[in-house]
Order: sequence, then structure tokens, then C-alpha cells
Amino acid sequence: MTASADLRSVPRTAPAAITPQRSATGAPVSGGPELLRSVFRRHAAGVAVITARGERPVGFTATSVTSVSAEPPMISFGVGTGSSSWPVLAEAGHVGVHLLAEGQEELAATFARSGADRFAPPTRWRRGPQGVPLLEGAMGFLVCRITARVPAGDHRVVLAEVLAGDVGHSGLRPLVYHQGRFTALRD
Repeated sequence: MTASADLRSVPRTAPAAITPQRSATGAPVSGGPELLRSVFRRHAAGVAVITARGERPVGFTATSVTSVSAEPPMISFGVGTGSSSWPVLAEAGHVGVHLLAEGQEELAATFARSGADRFAPPTRWRRGPQGVPLLEGAMGFLVCRITARVPAGDHRVVLAEVLAGDVGHSGLRPLVYHQGRFTALRD
């Protein structure tokens, strides 16, 4: 959707009053981290693992991967600056973006778990283009060049240009994160 080039054609109306949201008990809910988490628990999102090459490979589970542009092909994702992967991602030139499939809940949990040796067996991986760690068995993957790291609160939004990838296996269904757990799409 694009905005109208001539804003004069948009009728001017008074802004609607914002009424505070109410919890299930009827109490008002103020904006803040808990409200954001509560609302987004209801938003189903695809699950990906982002990897990068460092002294040791790093990676984390993400539900914030978004297609940004077709020309040039670009994606974005968010990463917490307090995460163990951030120091490497802050300096990395390239990342791997792996879309996970149904049945890869344990892989997603491994890369979400703090302190885990994420690249130890049973994780299967290899070095790909630009030395990016590539996970075996992903539904599809992209190798991307980081073009920007935009500050966003306690996170950075990373913009990256797609350089290579593999669409993977066409018969696989995506892994989804909803209501605080990994799940599958229902027919």
C-alpha cells in the first residue's frame, strides 16, 4: 500500500480519542513491555534461525524475519543487543537466514536457549558462502550481506541484501510460533 501523493485530497477529520485497552478482568492495560508481549503472543509468526561467523559460529531463533524489498532483494530481522549473538552480529558482514519446518521444534529451541552450545551435535551444519554457518535440513535458507543496523530500543533492526540461498524442500510446512510455543499450521 502506498500513500497518496496529494495529501490535500484526504479529508481532514479530528483524531479519534484513544480509549485504554482493558484486560480480561476489565482493568485498563497501560503500554509497555508486558502489553507488547501479551498482544504479540496472539500473533502467529514463522520461525527462523539467524547464523553468523565469528571466532565461533553464533546463532539465534527469530520470529521477526521480514521480506523488505524485491529490488534489491532485502530482508530484515530484529536482534537484542543483550543477546550472546549480538557482539558477533554487530561486526559481521554476512548472515545466514534459515526458515524452519514442522518437526524442527528442537532445533528452534536449541537456538533460543541461553547458554546452549547451539552448533554441537545433534545440530548439523556446514560452512557456506562467505563462511556463514548453514544449518542442514532447513525449509529454505538465504545468505545475506548486512547493509544496516538500525537502533530500536534494546534491539537493532538488521537490514540485509540477499546474495544466495536455496528454496529447500517444497513439501515441507513451516514451523510457527504462537501463544508462547512452537507449533504447526492446521489444515
